[in-house]
Amino acid sequence: MGVVKITELRDMSVDQLEATLKEAKEKLFHLRLQARMERLDSPSELKKNKQLIARILTLKSLRELGKETNTK
Repeated sequence: MGVVKITELRDMSVDQLEATLKEAKEKLFHLRLQARMERLDSPSELKKNKQLIARILTLKSLRELGKETNTK
């Protein structure tokens, strides 16, 4: 998964966000394994992946809050 911009994430459906989140978490797991075995090519990939996960989770929570306020 390359660099994903927030505008691209906003355009995704909930299912696409879930799939992207799952993929990002799996990649983070593998990056952490590589880091432990000292085989990680670029340590900045860990940070980028964590930021992607945070962006997705933030976007999901904002969407949930938006739905709650619209129903009241």
